[in-house]
Amino acid sequence: RRVHGMFVYSSGNGVHGFTLDPSIGEFVLTHQNMQCPPVGKCYSTNESNSAFWSPEVNALVNYFKQHDKATSRPYATRYVGSLVSDFHRNLLYGGIYMYPVDNKDPKKKTGKLRLFYECAPLSYLAEQAGGRGSTGTTDILDLAPTSIHERVPLYIGNKADVTVCEEFLAGTRK
Repeated sequence: RRVHGMFVYSSGNGVHGFTLDPSIGEFVLTHQNMQCPPVGKCYSTNESNSAFWSPEVNALVNYFKQHDKATSRPYATRYVGSLVSDFHRNLLYGGIYMYPVDNKDPKKKTGKLRLFYECAPLSYLAEQAGGRGSTGTTDILDLAPTSIHERVPLYIGNKADVTVCEEFLAGTRK
């Protein structure tokens, strides 16, 4: 039986990946100084929720699907449904992960993902790797949690793609 696993870590000076070597039962440094590619290749979002998104979010996702050589579009759709897996792939190969606010569940009017233990830790890694995490209006790392389970929307990836998301959500880009 083969066991696979990767531990991604930052102490505030870059991001490093350690892969489990089952032959010795230890994690070995395999990805030193990981960096978000400056240009994305894919977008990750649960498009089955698109009927519950705002017009701005739908326009944003359509933007990533449009052909434009100058901006390396269209992006490929890659959505596993696991935040960590989708983020990890986009960190290595370039892309944007989006979990916008939707109106599907009235109990989750501010997003689904938890700021304190999902969005903030991954946004920290993204920033250390040259990327960003945002709610669509505010950098995730600028937020102070008001409760341990506080929920927020998440747009995370390279800086350029996160900025595009913020522009669409603000209505300054169509």
